[in-house]
Amino acid sequence: MRHLIEPTDLSTAELEEIINLALDIIDNRSKYSDICKGKKLATLFYEPSTRTRLSFTSAMMELGGNVIGFSDAMSSSVSKGETVADTTKVINCFADIIAMRHHVEGAPLVSALNSRTPVINAGDGSHAHPTQTLTDLLTIRREIGRFDNLTIGFCGDLKFGRTVHSLIKALSRFEGIKVVLIAPEELRLPSYMKEEVCDRYGIDYREVSSLEEAIGDLDVLYMTRVQKERFLSEEDYDRVKDCFVLDAEKLKGAKPTMRVLHPLPRGNEISVDVDADPRAAYFRQVENGKFVRMALILKLLEWADRPERDLDPARDTVADTGMRCSNRKCISNTEPHAVKPLFKATADGKGMRCAYCEHRAEK
Repeated sequence: MRHLIEPTDLSTAELEEIINLALDIIDNRSKYSDICKGKKLATLFYEPSTRTRLSFTSAMMELGGNVIGFSDAMSSSVSKGETVADTTKVINCFADIIAMRHHVEGAPLVSALNSRTPVINAGDGSHAHPTQTLTDLLTIRREIGRFDNLTIGFCGDLKFGRTVHSLIKALSRFEGIKVVLIAPEELRLPSYMKEEVCDRYGIDYREVSSLEEAIGDLDVLYMTRVQKERFLSEEDYDRVKDCFVLDAEKLKGAKPTMRVLHPLPRGNEISVDVDADPRAAYFRQVENGKFVRMALILKLLEWADRPERDLDPARDTVADTGMRCSNRKCISNTEPHAVKPLFKATADGKGMRCAYCEHRAEK
């Protein structure tokens, strides 16, 4: 079986397959309008979503398929204590493919380990959001024309921003990528991302404390929302929420060819006076999400019937009952009765990281 849990589950060749298929769908909509007739997508959304859930729904409908599932976990058997594994096994009886959004990190991997149909991670906590990454890559391709030799600035919430983590991972496989990390001290990129991705794959990166000092160097500016729901206290959120705001005045310092991306929803981090600028690509980015999810659904359904495309979601992992994940929001800690701890060796070989959420293991 083939799943998409994080961006590196796809090779660069597979990324290109999906992007090229999405481009063909854009140019030939009618050719794909009935291709998923008789197929069902289950959207299991355990936390609120507008763009991602509706994007998956419209993607499957435009392919001629049907959609089942829930947008509120409390209206399902989850409210009665059903585990992710059991929910997955039940949904396997009804659907051909699953898209899961979950507030607990690692939940989609647990689903994949218990599924006989493809599972797509539609976002798990602050860990990963691979279909947003595919959306971002399609947008970069359509707006700029390439993936290599780019300078990309990530601005705002880089600590909890799963879209940032996923896109940096995906970009690590391309040549000539430079990353500028623009964030306050409290919201800087986690150390594990710097160690396991940037340092490991030789990404040229630097950290700056203001948008103005970096904007002129960028080919892409990836803005993010400071996510109130990820903070432990409202005081912590209020201290940093207005730190980085892009407006028309700051945009004057950018290249004419630079593009502004944002996974949305936005707060005040992009002023509405930016919307009319041709460099503002974030609403075009939303529509690209539908097309790339159409391509992903088609590819995963195609690969499900081809054994050579199978991928073990627990590859390179070890189970060690003497260790546990240090992240209290990891599914191995929220469902300890149902989820077996799994770990992977760190890049330096000196420690272990949780396979579900990538936080360090501890005794």
